[in-house]
Amino acid sequence: MRFLFKTDYEDDIKLFPHSGYMVSYGILLALLLVAPFVLSSYLMSQLVFVCIYAIVGVALLILTGFTGQASLGHAAFLAIGAYTAAYLQKYNVPFPVYFLAAGGLTGIIGAMVGFPALRLTGIYLVIATISFALIVEEILARWESVTNGNEGMRVKTLSLLGVTVPRDSPTFYFLCLAVLVLTIVGTLNLLRSPTGRAFVAIRDSETAARSMGVNVALYKVKSFAISAAITGFAGVLFAHKLSFISPEMFTLQLSIEFIIVILIGGAFSLHGAVLGAIFIVMIDPFLTYLKDDMPGIIAGIAATFGAGPATAGSIKSTVAAFASLNGLKGAIYGVIIVLFVLFEPLGLYGRWLKIKLFFQLFPLYKRATFKRQKIYVKSERNR
Repeated sequence: MRFLFKTDYEDDIKLFPHSGYMVSYGILLALLLVAPFVLSSYLMSQLVFVCIYAIVGVALLILTGFTGQASLGHAAFLAIGAYTAAYLQKYNVPFPVYFLAAGGLTGIIGAMVGFPALRLTGIYLVIATISFALIVEEILARWESVTNGNEGMRVKTLSLLGVTVPRDSPTFYFLCLAVLVLTIVGTLNLLRSPTGRAFVAIRDSETAARSMGVNVALYKVKSFAISAAITGFAGVLFAHKLSFISPEMFTLQLSIEFIIVILIGGAFSLHGAVLGAIFIVMIDPFLTYLKDDMPGIIAGIAATFGAGPATAGSIKSTVAAFASLNGLKGAIYGVIIVLFVLFEPLGLYGRWLKIKLFFQLFPLYKRATFKRQKIYVKSERNR
């Protein structure tokens, strides 16, 4: 077990607590860089979506995990970024310009949303952000001269510095990975700055933060703006990956998926945003497997244990009917949320820390060591 004793402020705000982190992240980055050359095109496509969802997860962490402001409207911010990119593309605006414009416009709108929400907390803030998301969805459907309404908009193939970058190319994956890495590093630096410390102070106690001289209203608006801007950047990548966008792609369910990303991964950790993104992207392949392969497998197992052909066929048809139910994905989301809230509120990253601690202290690990320690993992929030 390694003990780190900080002796000065500079040591306390290091990006990497010790050299072991640098080695681990270096190996992980190297594996991600060689992934396009060893993985199939399908897996690479899934990895791109992991990057995009992780970017939005980090953005939502800034607002919800670190500032304590709940939001179910990030699908709307993603839509604004995506539609801004698609609209400016029609006028042959270069990628760097409309990429920055999408993030900037989304950030401004995020700040505008933050102002009315200053006096709202908890469920009332959630309702306000849901209302914003519904308003944006309706505008996208009605403002046909700009968004083409419910018919949607085609998104041209990305062109970067005169080079065409297809959505399934390794270059596009590297672009998404670069944006994710820059987002994580930028967020780490933000959290070590006075602004980031003010965010965390507001989350822990608005009254205490205000008594220490923190302008709570200003920093809440900043948090909304920064979170929205990062989501807008992700929206540009999302639009290029899909090559077509329409209002029904940015519904409340997408916002719930983003909440699940940080809830499952860990609401106080950047590591958790990545783990949650991997988990949520795996849901669709799991449902496909459940629908296509699981009925036959279960029927085969039943036949192995003595079930007759009629019984096995009945079991197969029942499982197939269950897997084809409308709303099954939403039901799975609901079950996942309930299970994690009840049994692992610290998320996957919190579980990983507990497993790591178990092996570090073995055989002296005491069961439920952190059961009553409410601030566990908060010391990890900058990692």
